[in-house]
Amino acid sequence: MHSLIKRQLKKHLSDELQDNKEIANFLEAVDKSYENYDEKLSMMHRASTISSKELYQANQRLKEEADQQKNILTSLMEAIRSLSENLNEEQLFDHANLNEFNAAYLAENISNLASKVSEMSVEKDRLLVSLEVQNQSLNNYAQMVSHDLKSPIRNINALMDWIMADEMEKFSQDSRENCTLISQNLAKMDKLITGILNHATLGQTEELKVSFDLAEALLEIEKTIYVPEHIVFEYADNLPQMYFERDILEQLFMNLFTNAVTATEHVEKGRISIGYVTDEVYWKFSVTDNGKGIAKKHQDGLFQMFKKLETDNNATGIGLAIVKKIVVLYEGEVWLTSKENEGTTFYITLKKNS
Repeated sequence: MHSLIKRQLKKHLSDELQDNKEIANFLEAVDKSYENYDEKLSMMHRASTISSKELYQANQRLKEEADQQKNILTSLMEAIRSLSENLNEEQLFDHANLNEFNAAYLAENISNLASKVSEMSVEKDRLLVSLEVQNQSLNNYAQMVSHDLKSPIRNINALMDWIMADEMEKFSQDSRENCTLISQNLAKMDKLITGILNHATLGQTEELKVSFDLAEALLEIEKTIYVPEHIVFEYADNLPQMYFERDILEQLFMNLFTNAVTATEHVEKGRISIGYVTDEVYWKFSVTDNGKGIAKKHQDGLFQMFKKLETDNNATGIGLAIVKKIVVLYEGEVWLTSKENEGTTFYITLKKNS
């Protein structure tokens, strides 16, 4: 019991009562009750303090969970908005509606959009199968037509050679020139058919990768094509040792070299430079010439079939289309920079691990 309370109680007791044993027991009982009360009050205070901390921590966790759920809902709505735009659906939500959001409504729309995406995926697979069948049919048709056309063309060309060899003295000058034109056009048709067949079948056969020195391969290509004496090839010093499908790479560079030679035939000192940039992911090359260049208006669609870079009678318009197809097969890119009367640079990238 508090000493002040004890003193106040004794002040109102007579001397006899103060010495009374029962009164003493009573005061002791009161004292003990106060002691229990203080102890209980202290325990309640501690319990209250602990509960407040736990409540604060629980509130913090609830707030964090609420913020997390709000972020998830926002992300879901953004996903739905993106899907709706791609599927040309009416927009379902905006940020102003975030606090009035209905989870069931969201779930329903997610389910609807998922069904549409699934339907589109099935349709895409069906179209891919159909496209594969059509491509196979076109390739078979190209090979059949190429075979059926090549044989008579070569026969006609051979007959023309025999006629010109046996009867040349009997022909007039005009007839001789016409026979020469016939032979040239037959050769061009044969070249065109070969180009179409190469384009159609490119990537269908699995060629094994081999290790080879690119500089040596490019020098061999240079020797196999017609290069006038006034044109010089220059190769970068850092051309790599490659692990690649050699025949396909040689086909790519042969087409680029042929175009570069044609572009520099009129230049007094033609120069064709092959560059290389090291990269961890891609093979990166460039082929630069100092030829006539390509006007900006003629650069669009340059890699399409039958789009001729030159008006040369020998051009087929297939060479750059084959370059483009090879680049696409190896997940790369091809582009060019060019100025009239200054030259052209073709840039090629090919993925190393395609």
